[in-house]
Amino acid sequence: MSTWLAAVLNSFKARLSQHIIFWVFLSLVLIEVIILIPSYYMREHELLWQIEDVSAAIVPSIARLTQQEVKRDKLLEKINNLTRYSVILGVAIYEPSGQLIGTFGESPEIKFFALKGMDMVRARNQDGSRYDIAWSARKLGINYVIIARHDAASVNRELSAYIRRIAGLVLLISAFVTSVTMLVLGSTLIVPILRLRDDLIAAGEAIAKDKANPKFYSLSVKRDDELGEVMKAFNKMYQRVRQEINERKLAEEILRVEQEKSERLLLNILPFSIAEQLKQQQSCIAERFEEVTILFADIVGFTSLAARIPPIELVSLLNEIFSAFDRLASLYSLEKIKTIGDAYMVVGGLPSPRSDHASAIAEIALDMQREITRFQRDNGEPFSIRIGIHTGPVVAGVIGLKKFSYDLWGDAVNIASRMESLGIAGSIQVTATTYELLREKYLFEERGVLKVKGRGEILAYLLKGRKS
Repeated sequence: MSTWLAAVLNSFKARLSQHIIFWVFLSLVLIEVIILIPSYYMREHELLWQIEDVSAAIVPSIARLTQQEVKRDKLLEKINNLTRYSVILGVAIYEPSGQLIGTFGESPEIKFFALKGMDMVRARNQDGSRYDIAWSARKLGINYVIIARHDAASVNRELSAYIRRIAGLVLLISAFVTSVTMLVLGSTLIVPILRLRDDLIAAGEAIAKDKANPKFYSLSVKRDDELGEVMKAFNKMYQRVRQEINERKLAEEILRVEQEKSERLLLNILPFSIAEQLKQQQSCIAERFEEVTILFADIVGFTSLAARIPPIELVSLLNEIFSAFDRLASLYSLEKIKTIGDAYMVVGGLPSPRSDHASAIAEIALDMQREITRFQRDNGEPFSIRIGIHTGPVVAGVIGLKKFSYDLWGDAVNIASRMESLGIAGSIQVTATTYELLREKYLFEERGVLKVKGRGEILAYLLKGRKS
């Protein structure tokens, strides 16, 4: 019994239970409020009628005073004495024609014209603390209209207390009915649903982690309702899914592993778009790009260093440097083409054309200059690189049947290589073509005309940095 009760009480923490509790409680509160609202207004009217009853005992006396032939000041004094210790806070007296005879105490908000031929008019002010009543001359049977202002503050206090009593009663009834409802639903519906949820989680764990079949709660329950049918359907489904998954799991795992290996190898040597074309069994992949920017970088003095340090240490150092360059290429979405010895080649504007290819290459060149200084030679001095950049048309693609490689061809490649080989250690040398694309955003220094083998004289510039 205690275990069952603990399970039922624990079901109150479930989100489904909380939703049911919320809507049941809210529905009960709304129903009670709808029922009790009329009683609130009835209570308000009762309290106001009580004020009217008190006033009704005084107003006839005021009416009799108005019939006596006394002076106006004396009349108002007698009225003041008559109402001094009553709920009446002020009185206004009018002639039937609308002529104001006099007022004392607080002036009522109701004016003579508000009667408009009616016998009585009632009104409360905005905060409810005052209650005005106007009696016509016909209603009083005299030749005067009397308008009295009453103290209704006690009505507000009584109504506030009445609201608190009603709210407490509503909350008490709603909480009791909701609790009883949830105890019944918890034992008959919520707890079985939560246990079925646990069975589903256990089934998922068993399938995902290839565990033995768990002991399901739903197998031990015999119910002849719809929830019992759901439990039976769940067990049948689990057995069928487990059987089919076991049959296909091994084959799918082998296929997945092989596909991942092939994908990783292919993307390590080819751009994604080129790899996709290659998957479609295109024998020759080539495309012309009218304008790309090519960068060649060479580590200064690396050849002489290679003769002084062990091969493993040399390769490890080169790997660290080029890995840093690779990260910069990924940062600026540039395409690394290849490395040849201690030379590094990267291009912007392919295989997906982009308008800012020259700026992207300029950014990576400046960052490569900064990055190379983190590495030191065997004598403790930092490395430096020589960089050459040129912009022009190229043909890019993959050819052959074995050992695929994405490469570039064209005169622009040769010129970019010459800019590097004829450059100055620690500097970035660009052609006039690239300079024209970058001069608005970057600082340059004209180096002069260089004699390039096979190309004649070429005007070169040195990229110095970014404009602020």
